[in-house]
Amino acid sequence: MTYRLVKPLALAVGLTLSINAVAAPAVFDVKELDTSIKPCADFNGFVNAQWVATHPIPADRTRWGSFDMLREDSLNVQHKIVDAAAANASKAAPGSIQQKIGYLYASGMDEAAVNRAGFDPIKPQLAQIDGLKNAGDIAGYIRDTYAKGEPVLFRFGGNGDFKDSSQEIAYVGQGGLGLPTVDYYSKPEFEKIRTAYVAHIAKLLALTGVSTTDAQQQAKNVLAFETRLAAASLPPVEMRKPENRYHYVSIADADKLTPGFDWTAFFKTQDADVSQGFSFSQPKFFGEVQKMFGDVPVAQWQAYFRYHAISNASPYLSTPFEQEDFAFENQTLNGQKEIEPRWKRVLAATNDGMGMALGQLYVADNFSPVAKQRAQELVANLRAAYKTRIENLAWMSEATKQKALEKWATFVPKIGYPDKWRDWSGLTLTQDNYYANVQATDKFNYDYRIAKIGKPVDRSEWGMTPQTVNAYYNAQQNEIVFPAAILQPPFFDAKADDGVNYGGIGAVIGHEMGHGYDDQGSKFDAQGNNVNWWTDADRKAFEARTDKLAAQFDAYEPLPGKHVNGHLTMGENIGDLGGLNAAYTALQMALSKNPAEAKRKIDGYTEDQRFFLNWARVWRGNIRPEAQITLLNTDPHAPAQFRAIGAPSNMPEFAQAFKCKAGDAMVRSPETQVKIW
Repeated sequence: MTYRLVKPLALAVGLTLSINAVAAPAVFDVKELDTSIKPCADFNGFVNAQWVATHPIPADRTRWGSFDMLREDSLNVQHKIVDAAAANASKAAPGSIQQKIGYLYASGMDEAAVNRAGFDPIKPQLAQIDGLKNAGDIAGYIRDTYAKGEPVLFRFGGNGDFKDSSQEIAYVGQGGLGLPTVDYYSKPEFEKIRTAYVAHIAKLLALTGVSTTDAQQQAKNVLAFETRLAAASLPPVEMRKPENRYHYVSIADADKLTPGFDWTAFFKTQDADVSQGFSFSQPKFFGEVQKMFGDVPVAQWQAYFRYHAISNASPYLSTPFEQEDFAFENQTLNGQKEIEPRWKRVLAATNDGMGMALGQLYVADNFSPVAKQRAQELVANLRAAYKTRIENLAWMSEATKQKALEKWATFVPKIGYPDKWRDWSGLTLTQDNYYANVQATDKFNYDYRIAKIGKPVDRSEWGMTPQTVNAYYNAQQNEIVFPAAILQPPFFDAKADDGVNYGGIGAVIGHEMGHGYDDQGSKFDAQGNNVNWWTDADRKAFEARTDKLAAQFDAYEPLPGKHVNGHLTMGENIGDLGGLNAAYTALQMALSKNPAEAKRKIDGYTEDQRFFLNWARVWRGNIRPEAQITLLNTDPHAPAQFRAIGAPSNMPEFAQAFKCKAGDAMVRSPETQVKIW
């Protein structure tokens, strides 16, 4: 993945403005509420406990909830599209996206052919690794592998310049690890994971004919190699900070830091324009890589390259490789009980390779112009609410408010799908070679991205496909993006009342806008440049509030002894808090125009109550303990049950809606209550 200051949600967005129709019973089923739990004591339990108890996690999943159900619906729609494309590929127009998607999917579904091939597809790469003899060969292998669209050792890609968001530059940064974060290589709590990782590496090596004894030794060497990389790498909390992801240098400067690696040769092989310089984003990491060029034996480099070549290819090779990949990546790390059916795995590969082309087919029958128009109207309503809240901030000076409002005025919403579709001519696929097709899409997509370096940023481009159930904010383009697949219940429902819609998609749209003003997004201005637009006093006042929010989430404990990291999840928590407040303001604006609806109860609940009820319903779900531990260390989003209660517990409007009193768990004391935007 290229470096983009994008805030994907794991939240989402949906359709539309003030809909004043009376809600049908199916819009929000109050029979799902657990009335044995007091909403002021445990709002998440009140809304979601009964549902969670009666909806176990499917064996091929690591979690199950509102998001997962909507994603399952999207997958089923996509399944029909790719099945039809595969069935009709031979009759489709030559070179059309229908034919290419059909070939890619059909080749992956030909399990017999994949099994017959075994690991033959990667034998040339393994032979190349076996032939490495010195540091020059190692550098050459890195260059050649990258040019095929197969990253190794570090990360490389294009992104807008943090100091000039209109221009795309190259970013080179830390990477190369097989475990989730740097902590997995050193902390005692992950010792069993490290042991399992070594065993996994050895098993994959053995599947390619490496002897048991040699495979075990190589596996230990791989762990030792990656442990050195991890020790020189920044942890996720530090990687959230823009200042740790940008270090602009010339090629000559980079060569001084790593004289063992010729950056001119690397960029020439990639055909990347870095004549003006590039971001050498984590110098400490590359300083360690330089030392490793000098003191790590060639055999250890070979073991590292060999394992990652096999691991990267395993999902597309024969059953033994695919099963071993699943056993570690999904079972050991995340507790998944069973592998997904093959169609889902091949569909995932199709999305990886041709996701935007598949999205073009998806929206043709699954997203209407009316839906797009309504979503745009709701965005406008949330924009107005957010502006009002900024203007009325008591803790911010007028000087900083004006800058915040300048940024507000330049928000760019993108709804449903791109205004123009990508050209896939030049990508050649066949009907009968799955691995070759995956390689071809990797190479094609890599070349497409690298060709953008050194050119003006294409602001029409999307970083997420229309069939993705999610949403994101991009700080460098100051844009909020809502794919078509998220514009559905429970986020938006045309039959629903305002309370439900504003508590769902309204809060999500507000959340995305809030990323422009979170702890890191607030470091980018209206043009998307990483510059300070705050007075020192306002930044200090802001950080005093965010510190309180971090303390709130640090106290949450999803598993015994395992706490949320309030600084890792800070951006999302600020987004939730600001987004829910802005959505509530927008709801009141809508209700003020319709007093009858404002006073009406539906199934015994007021509009204010239904607003908060749907917010919590969005976050209903269950997760396997192993997956929860992985996410606590890697995910910038807090666990869902705490997102359901975190923002409402800071809002007097919630306490008023449910008649909560001081001392109730959902009512934070004045000294711990957080108000930011």
